[in-house]
Amino acid sequence: NLVSSCRPADIDYRLARQATLDSWHRGDLNRHDLCDAQSMLRRNAVYCGVRAGEACPVCEDDYLAHVTYVFGPRLPAHGRCISTKGELERLDARKTRLAAYVVEVCTSCGWNHLVRITSLGTG
Repeated sequence: NLVSSCRPADIDYRLARQATLDSWHRGDLNRHDLCDAQSMLRRNAVYCGVRAGEACPVCEDDYLAHVTYVFGPRLPAHGRCISTKGELERLDARKTRLAAYVVEVCTSCGWNHLVRITSLGTG
């Protein structure tokens, strides 16, 4: 995971993830609703993602990848997909506030869920 250290501004979505999976196990959600990753997100998981070391909670056939997108001033409106730790460190050194969104993705079935939002920058 490129964004591994917790910061005071972290927002963790583990409880929301578990609630979503619980709804699916109860039958309140179907697999199509859970496994809706867009093709670009799946590609980014393959080429820019970091293997999470955890099997997909839906299909259990593949491992999850963590994909990090950074949003903020002077970045594209759709965010920048981070592919290296060095790139993330350079953005973190900026004097403006940025936000890094970490999404877990299964490239096999399309499961995806926001894992965490972390503040970056020194501003």
